This record gives sequence, structure tokens and C-alpha cells, in this order.
Amino acid sequence: RSRSLMPKHKFRSNSEYNTYCFLKENKVSFKYEKLTIKYEWLESKKYIPDFVLSNGIILEVKGRFVLEDRKKHLFVKKQYPHYDIRFVFDNPNRKLYKNGRMTYAIWCEKHGFKYCKASSGIPKDWITK
Repeated sequence: RSRSLMPKHKFRSNSEYNTYCFLKENKVSFKYEKLTIKYEWLESKKYIPDFVLSNGIILEVKGRFVLEDRKKHLFVKKQYPHYDIRFVFDNPNRKLYKNGRMTYAIWCEKHGFKYCKASSGIPKDWITK
């Protein structure tokens, strides 16, 4: 969808809004930005996941996946291995760095995170468990 055609919404990005619409259309129960996870990274920090599904799966929606976000997720995963955090990317094949080889998808595979491409929809087994 082009930016000019997107309705006004309360989400931080159009990617989050599109994920919200997908979850609603598929009648998936979820909470938006209701969980706070405290973690340590040189100091105390807070991470507020985008969507927490009723089955406990956390969906983190990303257009851009910057270094700070990647570091945060590694710290959270190490400190809270029981959380099932999965990424919904606009483009999982986007490169982390301009001339680099590693993509968002490869980074997720390397660090044990599941991911999907937003435009392909969220995998059914993520929303039906």
C-alpha cells in the first residue's frame, strides 16, 4: 500500500498497522504493547514487544532492523530464553549493512529467531497454537 493511501492509525509504523489488520482479519487474539520486559545491557532497560498473541508468541514487527534492535533482542533472549520472540519483516532479505552479505533472515537463523515476510502473512502455525 502506498503511504498516501494508508488510513491514520495509532501504530508506530504502517508495518505494525498491517500486522494488526492481518491479526484482526484472521480473528487472532492479541495484546498490543501491553507487556514490558526489563533487561540488563550496561544499565536497566525496558523492551515493550509489539504484539503478544494469546498463545504467548511475541511478534516484533520491523521495517528496519538496526544494530540497537539486534543487540537488544540478543540480550533479551539470553536473559529470558522462555519468551518466544518472532520477527515480522517488511523484507527479510534486506542487508544489515550496505555492502554486507548478512540479511535480516540470515541474522535470525544464526541467532535462533523465527521470522516471516509481512506481505506473505503470518504463518498459520504461529497464530493457531
